[in-house]
Amino acid sequence: MNNRKSLILHISYILILIIISATTIRHSRSDKAKEQMMNTDRMSDTEQIEETEDNEQMLHYVDAWGEWHDTIIRDDIAKNDYEWTCLKQTENGITYEGDSNYAIRKGIDVSYHQGDIDWKKVKDAGYDFAFIRIAYRGYGEEGQLNADRRALANIEETQATGMDVGVYVFSQAVNEEEADEEARFVIDQLQGRTLELPIVYDPELIRDDEARTDSVTGEQFTANTIAFCERVKAAGYQPMIYSNMVWEADLYDLGKLQSYPVWYADYEQIPQTPYAFRFWQYSEKGTVDGISGDVDLDVEFIRR
Repeated sequence: MNNRKSLILHISYILILIIISATTIRHSRSDKAKEQMMNTDRMSDTEQIEETEDNEQMLHYVDAWGEWHDTIIRDDIAKNDYEWTCLKQTENGITYEGDSNYAIRKGIDVSYHQGDIDWKKVKDAGYDFAFIRIAYRGYGEEGQLNADRRALANIEETQATGMDVGVYVFSQAVNEEEADEEARFVIDQLQGRTLELPIVYDPELIRDDEARTDSVTGEQFTANTIAFCERVKAAGYQPMIYSNMVWEADLYDLGKLQSYPVWYADYEQIPQTPYAFRFWQYSEKGTVDGISGDVDLDVEFIRR
């Protein structure tokens, strides 16, 4: 009987040790997972820059789909000089305070997808400018060029509130001739209207489908951009380029585009680009009084 009790106690002791060990391992793994998640969050909050063996600066950045890339930072391209310690993102949007050189103002960009907009409510909510899609080209083989059916109404209603307005075209041009066609189409649509902000060239890659621009090279995209911007400039408007870090690293030849201001898109906590830009599109899922559903949010950096 005593031997049986001793055996039972021994087995119970072993089982207790196994349970304690398993619990410790589980907590250890959980803690490691949490630490990895925190490290990942920190990495995605800001870009990573390191020195290469050739004394160049390598930028590690993440794209909008969560994929990481590397690129060498070009010394010959103008850099932004904003103070990112002054930037804070809150539930009410972005604040930027304490920079003696720059201030910001808030804006949005919209298309007919946002439907009817109460622009007075948008203005009263603290927004000072808007970029309005005025035209788009289909990404299918035909590449039909279309007017945004809400564009002119949006322009008139926005300007009536005192907000500043610019426009953009969603481009799928495959050569300079098509880019020039897009610029002329936008100019014709405006019918001589005055704009407070630039006309923006917005070429974009189609990620989840085949597109007519899939085989277009960075050299050709750059040539298209110049053709569009020069046509806009010749018509008396200011051109601007829509960009993100992928375009700046792999597609645009920025050395040929230095004379055009940039509207930069990046949904990280801090813009990852080291290069100069004037506007920052920081969210595609904003909520603004007067608009149903999600809307893109932007800020403009203004020199004091």
